[in-house]
Amino acid sequence: MIRVRFAPSPTGPFHIGNLRTALFNYLFAKKNKGSFILRFEDTDKERFIKKSEKHILNSLKWCGIIPDEGPDTGKYGPYRQSKRKHIYKKYIKYLLKNEYAYYAFETKADLKQIRNEYKEKGKLFLYNSLTRSQLKNSLNEFAFKQVKTKQATIRLKVPASTTIKVNDILRGNISINSNSLDDKVLVKSDGNVTYHLANVIDDHLMKISHVIKGEEWISSFPILQLLYNFFNWKMPNFLHLPLILNPLGKGKLSKRNSNQFNFPIFPLKWKDPIKLTTSLGYRELGYLPEALLNMLAFFGWNPGGNKEIFSLKELISTFSLKDINFTSARFDKEKMKWINHRHLQCQSVSDLTRLVKISLKEKKIYFNNDQKLQQIILRIRSQCTFVYQIIEKSIYFFKTPSLKKTYISKVLLNKNINKNILFLIIEWLKNNDKNNLKLLKIFFYKLALNKKIKISYLFKILRISLVGKLIGLDIYFIIKILKKKELMKRILKLMFLLN
Repeated sequence: MIRVRFAPSPTGPFHIGNLRTALFNYLFAKKNKGSFILRFEDTDKERFIKKSEKHILNSLKWCGIIPDEGPDTGKYGPYRQSKRKHIYKKYIKYLLKNEYAYYAFETKADLKQIRNEYKEKGKLFLYNSLTRSQLKNSLNEFAFKQVKTKQATIRLKVPASTTIKVNDILRGNISINSNSLDDKVLVKSDGNVTYHLANVIDDHLMKISHVIKGEEWISSFPILQLLYNFFNWKMPNFLHLPLILNPLGKGKLSKRNSNQFNFPIFPLKWKDPIKLTTSLGYRELGYLPEALLNMLAFFGWNPGGNKEIFSLKELISTFSLKDINFTSARFDKEKMKWINHRHLQCQSVSDLTRLVKISLKEKKIYFNNDQKLQQIILRIRSQCTFVYQIIEKSIYFFKTPSLKKTYISKVLLNKNINKNILFLIIEWLKNNDKNNLKLLKIFFYKLALNKKIKISYLFKILRISLVGKLIGLDIYFIIKILKKKELMKRILKLMFLLN
């Protein structure tokens, strides 16, 4: 059975690179009727940020990536490595007993000094079979006796001069010489296990069949292989996803790129608890979760053909590991906007109505006539890329526009004619049905004829009063949507300003 896991570390904000990894795991699980598991790797207490876990959960929920096991499922969850220390203990004892691991007593200061000494000689320091005999560890009997009472770390004992073979679904077979590897710390001096050990144990116990994660983790691949060998466990299938490159195509996408090129890097807004800064996410900037997932899917995956717009359901039915590319993909801000525009046009009018009402509510605007709101959306959405643009381009339906005298005087030249026309329109509205389009058109054309003005100028006067600018939808549609009382109120407001 297919079982995959997404295992983020709650040490900072959840960025779109993390989301891409979660998405690929989710798509693979759902396509194969398997399980998608959420597990928090929260053993790094120095870097742990409490708000980070909530940011991860809310981001996944917004995107519709719901775990089968883990938080909010009520089944077996939540999985947190910090709550599984008791499980790891027996495996640590096994590694020590079988001399696959050993105690090391160097402090951070000791290691920093050693690294600096090597650096001065133009060398790179590795704590491994070539250096461990001169260092403070339990493999060195004299050193062990001297410092055995000190708090120790536990390191993996990487065998000397051994070829370690690993297999990646995307890259095939890879061979690494063990002398190029560090004896990685498995247990810190505070007793917390590290990523390497906890992952292997958890993936085995949770029966994970495939591990899909970012290319940046490929350097730890041989260490994981050694641990699986030492435990005599079957290793899951591994696939390391290609990087998401910055818009210039040079280097990994980062927060710095986000600031430089002015695009979001987080799904949701992130308030940094240390720097006290706020970064808006895709949601806050008006992007749809379906569009974000659509874009991320194409960072490293291509099913072939010309189809570029996919719903989450379509991504699931189409997804295959064999369609994942080896090469890294460049982030394209304009393509993201185009994808969002397409998804906005594909949204049902009821879904868009719900989203617009939420946005209006955030602005403390309460518009409860769904039928009229849907009519507005259907008229205006083709011009929009984001939900907020629907509101921006139709705000005059929801609040009375502010009128500026300087602007009005430039646009409307003859005050007396303008006032008289507005007065006659109000009188007509008092005595007639504004929704009788045939009567309304006859009235406007007769009025323009009697006042010896072009109908376009009449509409200009009317549009200024109703919209506040010379833009907007068809004037008859605006009259239809606005209540008669509101129409008259706005026309009267312009009349007073023309005094």
